[in-house]
Amino acid sequence: MKRMRTTTVLVIGGGATGVGIARDLALRGVDVTLVERDGLASGTSGRSHGLLHSGARYAESDRIGAEECIEENRVLKDIAGECIRDTGGLFVQLSEDDPEYFERKRDACATAGIPTTTLDEAAVRERVPEIASDVERAMEVPDAVIYPSRLVAANAADARDHGAAVHTHAPVEDIAVDDGRVQSVTVGGNVDDRIEPEYVVNATGAWAEELAAMADLDVAMRPTRGVMLSVEYDGLGPVLNRARDPDDGDIIVPHEGEVVLGTTSVEVDDPDAYSREDWEIKRTVEECAAMLPSVADAQTVRTWWGVRPLYAPDEDERGGRGISRGFFRLDHADDGIENAVSVVGGKLTTYRQMAESTADLVCERLGVDKECVTADQPLPGIDDPERLDSFVATFDAQGETDAGVVGQD
Repeated sequence: MKRMRTTTVLVIGGGATGVGIARDLALRGVDVTLVERDGLASGTSGRSHGLLHSGARYAESDRIGAEECIEENRVLKDIAGECIRDTGGLFVQLSEDDPEYFERKRDACATAGIPTTTLDEAAVRERVPEIASDVERAMEVPDAVIYPSRLVAANAADARDHGAAVHTHAPVEDIAVDDGRVQSVTVGGNVDDRIEPEYVVNATGAWAEELAAMADLDVAMRPTRGVMLSVEYDGLGPVLNRARDPDDGDIIVPHEGEVVLGTTSVEVDDPDAYSREDWEIKRTVEECAAMLPSVADAQTVRTWWGVRPLYAPDEDERGGRGISRGFFRLDHADDGIENAVSVVGGKLTTYRQMAESTADLVCERLGVDKECVTADQPLPGIDDPERLDSFVATFDAQGETDAGVVGQD
């Protein structure tokens, strides 16, 4: 029989949002335990293309989401140090691309407060000498690169240093609900105990529906898979985005001696078991090569798929890829369980804001009168890549996205 542990808040899920919530609550003096079934960042966070959005990608379709991105872009550049590389980004218009789309995006960026500079063909070629021969112009935006393994591990280290318990390889096996409350959560692996929390946070991303169902809650997710390839390519400065409606193969992200090519969007039924199709790889390479031709023949270093944690009601309402990556805080008091919340959707860029919103609700429910400080307090180790990489090793947080950078000499 498993023994019982107690905690004020149990956070389930060790991606960026989960560790961000644990850090936020710990900095407010709340007793927090986080459990993750694998290593940290083993889900969506560590299997992304590693883009710190400026918000420009969403500017014309989701102004609020774009504003959230540019706000958090600036925050992370201030607090995350060597977890971020400030490369800048370009939205590239090729000859076949609609110039009116470029104009709409530029106007929408201005409305959302995202600074832009329009570069003519010569200026684009000066920034990226190997750009496609049919480039017409580009719009410069403050995109950047995230090393998600470092970011997640640094958040976990700060949470731990402020009293949180962070457990990896600790899968949830059962959730006991009675009298309108989660009474206990059975955790296996490295914990192998039952945990009795005052409040539970479901931050499992694409797996939120499965976790919620263990408590007889309905959180409808519609995850989609996307392929990423890291190929050998040295010297690309800015992130490259295609200036067209979001589609396959429209982002190239520099990661030092490699670039990450992405991505596709295919709905999946199970975020743990889904097909990985060769056509996705081929199409992604072909489309990215339309912007940067030499990647077509570049040596592939690694290939991986990630799964987006999309919330089904939002997808139904908005009706399509790239329209929104907003996040949703689902207070399960509305569903009859007063001490649980799920946070779904969102982007890696807005993880801290998602965490703040969720921690605000938790503190309100617990009667904790402390303000969020994560936007102003730097993460630990941010000026020391070796220290950051030691955090990655401690929490088994190495993801595919930055495997060519993190822990390398």
